[in-house]
Amino acid sequence: MPDAYRRWRESRLGQITDRLEEQLILELVGLPAGRRALDVGCGDGLLAATLAGSGAVVTGIDNDPRMLTAGRIRAQRVGLAMEFVKGDIHRLPFGDATFDVVIAVAVLCFVSDAERVAREMARVLKPGGDMVIGELGRWNLWAAERRISGWLGSTVWRAARFRTAGELRRLVSNAGLAVTATRAAIFYPPCVATAALLAPCDSWLGRRTATGAAFLAVAGRKMSFQHT
Repeated sequence: MPDAYRRWRESRLGQITDRLEEQLILELVGLPAGRRALDVGCGDGLLAATLAGSGAVVTGIDNDPRMLTAGRIRAQRVGLAMEFVKGDIHRLPFGDATFDVVIAVAVLCFVSDAERVAREMARVLKPGGDMVIGELGRWNLWAAERRISGWLGSTVWRAARFRTAGELRRLVSNAGLAVTATRAAIFYPPCVATAALLAPCDSWLGRRTATGAAFLAVAGRKMSFQHT
């Protein structure tokens, strides 16, 4: 998996796409300086490093030791203090109301019980804190390509569940949070030339519609202390 991440990020399509997705997530998170942030399903720590570089106090959690090792190597390489924890995101090993910001990007599509993970994310969030979920959209050419890969034998994409913006809002609402924003990104097909052409207007589109977007993000706020 770390090698797959690296190959994707070294590709031109990956660089364009990741930049737009990261920009969208950071806009929803706001200014994280001094805030405690939890990156759920942190992977190799790229988003965690970006948040830490902006001044957040970051913890990443993942169940894959290879990902955690990659994250720690990244932290050492860039000289940032980040904590990486091995754990089951269905049962987050943190106390209630621990974090100011809780984020999960392209994670819930791969878990067995997304409702439970969302409730756990809300549980560890402080009152007034923000939760941001970024996910792979259901109706777009990227999702179609991934479904075909699953039908042809990819175990990763065969098990994935892609969601609509409405389904993501319900996940956030059912976790007891007030939905504060719905945004979208990646309106181009998985093609380098088209990505380069359309990337400059992607953010403009994402503020106006989610139709056809390959990446969706929903933010929610914990309005009062609650057990979820």
